[in-house]
Amino acid sequence: MRTSHIAGLAVAVALATAVWLFEYRKLAMPMTAAPDKGRVLYWYDPMKPEMHFGKAGKSPFMDMALVPKYADQGNSRAQEISVDPRMVQNLGIRTAPVERGGIARQVRTAGVIAADEKTIQVVQARAAGWVEQLDARAVGETVRKGEVLAEIYSPELLAAERELVVAERAETETADGGAFLEAARTRLSLLGLSGAQISQIQKTGQAQRRVAFHSPADGVITELGVREGAQVSPGMNLFTVADLSKVWLTAQITEAQAGWIARGQSAEVRVLALPGQVFAGAIDYVYPDLTADTRTLKARIVLDNPRLELKPGMYADVTLGGVEAAPALVVPSESLIRTGTRSTIIVADGGGKFHPVEVVAGGEADGKVEILKGLHEGDRVVASGQFLIDSEANLRGAFSQMSAPQEAGGSELKQ
Repeated sequence: MRTSHIAGLAVAVALATAVWLFEYRKLAMPMTAAPDKGRVLYWYDPMKPEMHFGKAGKSPFMDMALVPKYADQGNSRAQEISVDPRMVQNLGIRTAPVERGGIARQVRTAGVIAADEKTIQVVQARAAGWVEQLDARAVGETVRKGEVLAEIYSPELLAAERELVVAERAETETADGGAFLEAARTRLSLLGLSGAQISQIQKTGQAQRRVAFHSPADGVITELGVREGAQVSPGMNLFTVADLSKVWLTAQITEAQAGWIARGQSAEVRVLALPGQVFAGAIDYVYPDLTADTRTLKARIVLDNPRLELKPGMYADVTLGGVEAAPALVVPSESLIRTGTRSTIIVADGGGKFHPVEVVAGGEADGKVEILKGLHEGDRVVASGQFLIDSEANLRGAFSQMSAPQEAGGSELKQ
């Protein structure tokens, strides 16, 4: 019995030893070679993949084992990243081809309607007096050319009118009557009376106590500087009248699009107050300086407004037509990753493999961006999900590998 027990114990020890050796070899094999994956090129820390180590071991940066990089994973690109195809599908990664074509440099922006400053006219008093009758009493009133705005009593004007009456009577009685008459007419003209008002005084032979001030043009009163009964002084603004049959729209153009804008380009304008209506115009003037706070350039567009539908102060959506650029390589705008110091695009190599490429970007419009350098026609780029790749596969480490790979200095891991 004792002999049988000893024999059984020996068999058990032998089996345990065989199992241990099998498991040891299975665990040790990935650390040296992987027949199903190819030769190990180097070991790396997944959190710092730009650092390469000559042998397996524990990462000096994180509390984790180094991971082997196999020859078939290199595929001649040190920056290439492999993502499981199932993960690609789960992340919703979408790719698009690099195509050759031109983009219409069309600018969509916003602007504000304003009065045409070239039509603004001011009615001023040239002599001291008082407003005895005010006909235009509020800002925003529509007036016609020649319409009476106010009647003012001015002692200086009244005295000048009486001088004209006297000069008119004395013209035929004295040798210098003609010169006196002309001097009286000139004085009234300098005080602001029109030729028709002066002729009326000569015709009736009566000086008018009140002098009427008329609107100089058809338009809208935008400023009212007096009230009935108020005293006026020389140089005082009584009324400001603006013709709104044409209006200006000042559009804000971003600094990046400033080179696309030129005088004479067509414009389409839409306002919320008039849905469905499109107002056509053209760029009349491009201002020479940028607004420092917003880094935008201002462009002025002239619009016809015969029915006075466009009101100063309205906001508008503006579409400025541009000339189509010369054919170039274009990709979807969302595929471009701007880091501030470089522009990068993720290129899909197929089979769940991706690598980043530094590019030089050109103009951008209609959801497309020109690529001046870095890609080839027919390449496929990641159009959505590239930031998820960054999160899932630690793409930041691959970006840093755009420079030459670094070798770790840890002697405990170097061979």
